[in-house]
Amino acid sequence: MTIGILALQGDFTEHILMLKKLGIKTAEIRKPGELDHIKGLIIPGGESTTMMKLMHSFDLIDPIKKFAANKLPVWGTCAGLICIANNVHNPDSTRMETLGLMNITVERNAFGRQVDSFETKLQIAKLQDGPFPGVFIRAPYIEKAGKGVEVLAALPDGRIVAAKQGNLLATSFHPELTSDTRFHRYFSELVPA
Repeated sequence: MTIGILALQGDFTEHILMLKKLGIKTAEIRKPGELDHIKGLIIPGGESTTMMKLMHSFDLIDPIKKFAANKLPVWGTCAGLICIANNVHNPDSTRMETLGLMNITVERNAFGRQVDSFETKLQIAKLQDGPFPGVFIRAPYIEKAGKGVEVLAALPDGRIVAAKQGNLLATSFHPELTSDTRFHRYFSELVPA
């Protein structure tokens, strides 16, 4: 099994290091043909508008949509969550193009600016052995989970920060910036051998 990490922009290296800790083979994805050699894809945190523009420039939009349509797992973290959402609310009210894969509505920069970043312990039913360290950096949250979406974690105020829909996984926070490998292990278990 090889898991690909979209390596156009953002913190893809941290995901690679986390998967290597688990003994999982990885591949940096920058070209459409590279998707043919992987069984799962992570779209990392970074800057979602820039990431979408780069996906256009590298002709990756339709190949990633086809990858997800073939029921292969795709996980978006932070900016990656924004990229896979059907709908995005921007603070400046501009419309944002996304991959439109997951039946969720997302609020961008929902927790404020970089200086407002925080870490909190999250209860995630799919993960055993206690709370998971949620690292939130200029993070979005899932404002609405539509039909077929399973909520995996929410903050005490009810804001949804992790969800799953079939082969799609989304987290507002950055599991790759912790030393806890459980979320990456969970994603790897969704990936066919």
